Amino acid sequence: MYYSSTLFFKMKNKIILNSVKNLINTVPIYKIQFFSNEIVVFVDPKNLFNLIHFLKYHTLLQYKVLSCISGVDYPNKKLRFEISYDFLSLIFNHRLRVKVMQNEVQSLDSCIELFPASGWFECEVWDMYGIFFKNHTNLRRILTDYGFEGHPLRKDFPLNGFVELRYNENSKRVLNESIEFSQEYRTFNFFGPWSNN
Repeated sequence: MYYSSTLFFKMKNKIILNSVKNLINTVPIYKIQFFSNEIVVFVDPKNLFNLIHFLKYHTLLQYKVLSCISGVDYPNKKLRFEISYDFLSLIFNHRLRVKVMQNEVQSLDSCIELFPASGWFECEVWDMYGIFFKNHTNLRRILTDYGFEGHPLRKDFPLNGFVELRYNENSKRVLNESIEFSQEYRTFNFFGPWSNN
């Protein structure tokens, strides 16, 4: 039994690697990484929707489950946002991650017509990072309040926020007030006292 299961996994990995080779020839992918039995594919934003469509409906891939869309902010890079799409193929029991690099000005194509569950994920990424998704049916804030300004998971978002919520004892109500900083933002040097920098 153990021999047959390892043989099955070797055959499965061989089929998936052949599918990835076909994927390289079919879709313009500019980088592939392998990470602990998972494949990470980097694609240009303009080719994202076509790649997702191909991954879902190709016979040898069948990534029919979108398990997550997440983002990371790298403010020192030209394309500062990295958006990851995590897919699962139930038939082949295999995961695939598709990554896209994006800046704050451009938008991504929504994949809500291919994966209806992506609606909430895309709303969350827009709410936290400010990445806009074209053709999304109901792109709105889902984790922050209605009048919230900014996107809190961006690295340049101030730790205090922009608005202060406090209870005023005199007027017996909660007040929203803009935060006024008494000084400019400081840059901190995190080197220890033993370093020469």
